[in-house]
Amino acid sequence: MATATVYKDVSQYLSTKQNSSKELAPDWALLEELHNKRLWHQLTLKLATFVKHDSLQKGDELIQLYNNFIQGFENKINPLALVEIVSNVVPKFSKPEDAISFLESVEVKVKANSDAVALCKVLRGNILLQKLNDQEATKRVIDEIEKILDEADGITTVHGRFYLLASNYYRQQGQHAEYYRTALRRQDQMQHAFFLGLAALLGEGVYNLGELLAHPILESLRGTPNAWLIDLLYAFNTGDISKFEQMKPHWSSIPDLLAQELKLRQKISLLCLMEMTFKRPSNKRELTFADISSETRLPIEEVELLVMKALAQGLVKGAIDQVAATVHMTWVQPRVLNKKQISSMVERLNVWCKDVQSMEHLLEDKGHDFLTL
Repeated sequence: MATATVYKDVSQYLSTKQNSSKELAPDWALLEELHNKRLWHQLTLKLATFVKHDSLQKGDELIQLYNNFIQGFENKINPLALVEIVSNVVPKFSKPEDAISFLESVEVKVKANSDAVALCKVLRGNILLQKLNDQEATKRVIDEIEKILDEADGITTVHGRFYLLASNYYRQQGQHAEYYRTALRRQDQMQHAFFLGLAALLGEGVYNLGELLAHPILESLRGTPNAWLIDLLYAFNTGDISKFEQMKPHWSSIPDLLAQELKLRQKISLLCLMEMTFKRPSNKRELTFADISSETRLPIEEVELLVMKALAQGLVKGAIDQVAATVHMTWVQPRVLNKKQISSMVERLNVWCKDVQSMEHLLEDKGHDFLTL
């Protein structure tokens, strides 16, 4: 394994990193805060994006991050999430043998989770095939993964990457029939995922896109010419109209989507309104027509019609004040949330808890006055 600088403890490592990088100082500070508060889930979510930052891709930065920080609490992390994070560390080893040893050590730690074990093996198989050209060892790994996935319940996030590894191996071996079969299985998943995405976008009354975004089948589109569909689905899920318009060169190339452009704009406008309602605290859900117009990019005279449609479809509940040109929202339809939306909800819950605590302290302080009246 590659040699990395070892610090006295986690605090020294994080402190050094905060002082050495102005750009990432806030990120390092947040990592330290989450670690100190033992907020393992939030820390995992932060690390999943942090390890992809450009400035960490140089030298052994990610190896140091693992050795001096992640390793200390890796047993607190969801096993599959840990391996996903580790997949960013693996390419930073200068020697393939060191990367394989590293993966083998991680595999032992996640042995209770079959998906995590399978992903470790896929990563190891890619090194054996692409870096060491050890086709015999690669075949053994492929057989091990296949056995694990055959016992899996449905399609997992690992299937697509396994089929890619297997098809690359069979292609190099000249086993064209096996290559065809494994590549076709991967192709079937990609086609299925693509049509599912289109159905979600065009389906009448389908507004809970988070359910599809949480499904592992979408992973089969990553690294393909149709990977943009995942980004488009995320844009719809959060009502991001700006992103939708930026992506028009992609989605307009699909005849079904181009033909239904008006329908797509109506749907994302409704989702935008739902997101506006969701993001606001329950005691601050007074939306002005001007705010809605700005967010949805609709003319202000069309805002009331949009709100009425959302109310009619049961996406939100509330009342329109035509005189004040405002909408008071009281409820938004529950949806499957993505990680960012869940994080936003956690922040609001934290604020709510603080408000409750403040009221509790106020009652304690003023209780005597009330009792003596």
